[in-house]
Amino acid sequence: MQHYQFIAQIERDKEAGVYVAYVPSLPGAHTQATSLDQLNINLKEVIELCLEELTEEELDTLPEYIGVQQMN
Repeated sequence: MQHYQFIAQIERDKEAGVYVAYVPSLPGAHTQATSLDQLNINLKEVIELCLEELTEEELDTLPEYIGVQQMN
């Protein structure tokens, strides 16, 4: 099985009191939890589920992660 690396964007919804995360490069990969530990568990699960649903052709077109750069 090929190894994939994804970046998740994580935000805190102050009104709802939950952390919300999504993976921009993986359609459908989003989740939420009340703790960061649970969010990490949920993210791993949702990524696995999303990858299972993709065809080989779709898997081949996933973007390659290079890095993050902060601009000032």
